[in-house]
Amino acid sequence: MREPTLGARLGAEFLGTFWLVLGGCGSAVLAATFLTEDGVQLGIGFVGVSLAFGLTVLTGAYAFGHVSGGHFNPAVTIGLAVAKRFEWRGVGPYIATQVVAASVAGAVLFAIASGRSGFSAVESGFASNGYGDRSPGGYGLVSALIAEIVLTAVFLYIILGATDDRAPKGFAPIAIGLGLTLIHLVSIPVTNTSVNPARSLGVAWFAGGDALSQVWLFIVAPIIGAVIAGASYALITGANEPGAVDEGIANNPDLGTARAG
Repeated sequence: MREPTLGARLGAEFLGTFWLVLGGCGSAVLAATFLTEDGVQLGIGFVGVSLAFGLTVLTGAYAFGHVSGGHFNPAVTIGLAVAKRFEWRGVGPYIATQVVAASVAGAVLFAIASGRSGFSAVESGFASNGYGDRSPGGYGLVSALIAEIVLTAVFLYIILGATDDRAPKGFAPIAIGLGLTLIHLVSIPVTNTSVNPARSLGVAWFAGGDALSQVWLFIVAPIIGAVIAGASYALITGANEPGAVDEGIANNPDLGTARAG
């Protein structure tokens, strides 16, 4: 099979990241809660938003993973590189593409949401992440930092484990999507759930100064968590022990990926 070009891989990463932010953050902005003309409050709530994020990753991985590896997240790209599942020369282009795609999705979502009378991205928060006064549950900086580091590490362990050559083939996107759903169920009340710097930046541009002043945490913490998981997965699971074949996400048939980088 011919290896996809770098341009094709970046195109797939753009589409997957765009879909993740539009679908996930869009569910929070447009459908989490709203009033009908009769004054009845409807919406999908935390559970619906959690499922939306999980489903975007699941569908995006099946649709685009065979081209790019289906990262859709700078923390995932860095974690996979640390775990030697992805070549470092591809990290910069992947991250730049992911941030641009997330920002374009944020702009599209802003254009849609602005069609509602009285909408304000600043006042609504626009699905941005935060701590303290900007945390949905009022959780402080330390709680947010711990949650984002630990849950991003868990997310990377799920990705690394599901795409391990020792794992059942063909099911990785399901495990990864359900894992992200569970992560959101746990942490939406704490930080509105990031575990993805591109997702955080993509909407923070439109949510204003307060969101941008806190977005550093949602860049730094996911990267720390991803590095921890990437550096420790093989040691914990014995992936590099004799007899353990683990060529990683770049070749794993679960996502049908080409050799990345």
